[in-house]
Amino acid sequence: MMKDPLSYALRNVPRYTSYPTAPHFHDGVTSDSYADWLSTIKAEDSLSLYLHVPYCRELCHYCGCHTKATRQDAPLLAYAKTLGKEISLVGSHLKEAGPVRHIHWGGGTPSLLQRQSFVDLVGLMRVHFDFAPDLEHAIELDPRLVTPELAETFAMVGINRASLGVQDFDLDVQKAIGRVQPYEVVAKAAEHLRSAGLTALNFDLMYGLPGQTPSTILDTVEKTVNLAPGRIALFGYAHVPWMRKHQRLIDETALPSAAERLELADLARAELLRAGYVAIGLDHFARADDSMAIALADGSLKRNFQGYTTDQGEQLIGMGVSSIGKVSRGYIQNMPDVGNWKRAIDAGELPVSKGLALSADDRMRGRIIEELMTNYACDLTPVCRDYGLSTQDLADAFTALEDLAEDGLVTLERGANDNASVQVTEAGRPYVRLAAAAFDAYLAESLESGKARHSAAV
Repeated sequence: MMKDPLSYALRNVPRYTSYPTAPHFHDGVTSDSYADWLSTIKAEDSLSLYLHVPYCRELCHYCGCHTKATRQDAPLLAYAKTLGKEISLVGSHLKEAGPVRHIHWGGGTPSLLQRQSFVDLVGLMRVHFDFAPDLEHAIELDPRLVTPELAETFAMVGINRASLGVQDFDLDVQKAIGRVQPYEVVAKAAEHLRSAGLTALNFDLMYGLPGQTPSTILDTVEKTVNLAPGRIALFGYAHVPWMRKHQRLIDETALPSAAERLELADLARAELLRAGYVAIGLDHFARADDSMAIALADGSLKRNFQGYTTDQGEQLIGMGVSSIGKVSRGYIQNMPDVGNWKRAIDAGELPVSKGLALSADDRMRGRIIEELMTNYACDLTPVCRDYGLSTQDLADAFTALEDLAEDGLVTLERGANDNASVQVTEAGRPYVRLAAAAFDAYLAESLESGKARHSAAV
């Protein structure tokens, strides 16, 4: 019989939007390293671009992103100018590269950039990169700032998908997290975007916020379904005040208990399924005709720093302060402060802070983790062979999976001729991060040393 679900839900493990995870990046990867890595990208390698804009008008208490508040436009204009230089700098290091299949603007609030900045930056990207005809061009938005003019700007530069940060529709919860935005504001934002022809909409919701109750989260889900976004992300709030000091503004005594948090997640999930959405991995949902649900069905679903994605780009190039990229040779993270980032770019240097060169073992485990997080199953034998390794190299993972297998959360099959496979059961799907963590060769050491602190599994 399965242990108390809380014994699993409370375990602290990474979200696995990368492997190895960011706490293991180091400063041994430099600007010169990255320049060399970029130069090896080939014409058959398709690209994805991520652009980070680290500014908001005000900081929401729950936010875990790398951002700062500004009421002035001057920092945004200066930032856009330097971001344009970085686009050109990166482009100069690409000897040859395939088409860009995905662009994602994140933050912060990237829509704070002025209209001309968007026009100029997208124009620069078109100069230095080839855009695929089926390019998905996405942006993260604060619904409170969406106007008809802004929506028209997005349409003009080719943005065709928008993610609206909703979190919760209950007024008391909104006050507790420092983000008051009535339902009517979100509905009007969606209307502006759709009127401009931008019909591919994502909504981001959260559970585990202060003051949330079963009735408030069910009301939030109902209102969300009424606005009919194609995709919904349902994230568990990660309370990490040791990393994000502004989260100290949240009253910890008002946070749901572990049992209440699990109930909130289960209720929201059940209602979304009842409304006809398809469950995508750990925390995403999509309408059956959405490209993400189609990708799940045909096995092409991916996971990266934006979470679950249909992005098929083989090389992810991050630009802007603190952005993270992944190319064939490894991971790269930009400098986290605007001053040093700008000085590096002005000096003609790629603004690398740290990174990680990938070993064959890293690549193998990363692929296994992605397959578990997206498809809930992995045939380990061919994956290992692709990297010149054996399933015998996964003895540590098999040991770590024993408890999950005994409780019916995974099934592990091992046979002759180095054959092995793992599958997450229906009961185990809410705890898929724990199955993924079994293959994380870095996790035990990082937890023991305190090098990394992670959020609860559910």
